[in-house]
Amino acid sequence: MSLVASLQLILPPRPRSTKLLCSLQSPTQEQELFSSSSSPNSLLPKLISFALALSLTSYSPALAIPSLSSSQPLTTPFTQSKFVQTGLLNGKIRPCPSTNPGCVSTNPTSSSFSFPLTIPETDTQDPIEKLKEAIMSTQKNPKFVVLEDTPYGRYVEAEVEGGGFSRDVMEFLVKQDVVAYRCMATKVTFVYPFTTAFGDSKGQEERLKKLIDQLGWYAPTFESME
Repeated sequence: MSLVASLQLILPPRPRSTKLLCSLQSPTQEQELFSSSSSPNSLLPKLISFALALSLTSYSPALAIPSLSSSQPLTTPFTQSKFVQTGLLNGKIRPCPSTNPGCVSTNPTSSSFSFPLTIPETDTQDPIEKLKEAIMSTQKNPKFVVLEDTPYGRYVEAEVEGGGFSRDVMEFLVKQDVVAYRCMATKVTFVYPFTTAFGDSKGQEERLKKLIDQLGWYAPTFESME
């Protein structure tokens, strides 16, 4: 609340201002403040002090921290990052959310893009079983959330231990000899006031490198195409 607006609320002779003042001051103080014998010079400091106190204690929605239990729409990157969407989107692995820099995806619309894996012809082991074994041997505390056959391929979703007591998500879509994937941290650190996400995808890239080395599958890179 501005100083001018606060002064307008308390200046006489408006009834609303008198009622507001009565609720905040004793009758003696009110009589002293609005006494007809008071000079303009003695009244002004009291008005300024009261206006400042009122503006400092007034509630401002702009200063409120977003609440996850609020019914307000997810309009800020901070609140959006708290709700992780997994599963296929139009039959494809989802891109990385714009609010999550700790993510790698084979979806071509993703800012942190990585090429899909290719299973060698000489590898005759069931790819899903081999993928599960590689996850269990290279990741901490893995938990397989979804193992599903879809019209678009075989989908696997696993949760693994991330940084700071959080759980990261690994998703894979196996279709013949091509494996699309997305690896994403579920905990995102934001710089005040909750609009800029801090971090990068290096942690997820290192996680994938360990997994790919264990699988022995071909992982194309931009460098290998030069």
